[in-house]
Amino acid sequence: MNTGVISSRYAKALLMLVDKTGGGERAFDQARALLSGAEEGTPQWAPLSGGLCPEISSLVLLMRRKGRSEHLRLTLTHFVRLWCEENDVHLVHLRSAVPSEELEKRVETAVASRFGGKVIMDSRTDPDLIGGFVYDVDDYMLDASVRTQLERIRRQLTSNTERLV
Repeated sequence: MNTGVISSRYAKALLMLVDKTGGGERAFDQARALLSGAEEGTPQWAPLSGGLCPEISSLVLLMRRKGRSEHLRLTLTHFVRLWCEENDVHLVHLRSAVPSEELEKRVETAVASRFGGKVIMDSRTDPDLIGGFVYDVDDYMLDASVRTQLERIRRQLTSNTERLV
């Protein structure tokens, strides 16, 4: 069976469960914490000192019992996206070369005015950007990094040089 279909079904089931129990916000926060600590593969459980909420705990046990633990990361990613859509929340991933509270506030204001709803900011420092910032929200991405601008110039110079030869 397709990995996306499996993950999507489990995510929808988790969303229905948290809607019934009223534990959606806690499950959303825990899913984000698990995903933020995860590399490729299965999420890391270390970020959660207080233990898992009952809904996510049930999901993990069910997926282990069914032999589908490898789909947990994608399932949690789908759940976070579905929960945000249902609750009119926009999760913004901001990467900047240096930390800047002013930039975070400006991006948050811009996203709120463009998309409406509640904005949750996930901000990280990425020195590889050299300067500037990159943010994405939903299916929208804005890349205003120096690294990207330098790469664009490099491609232009390379293509112009190839035409001359």
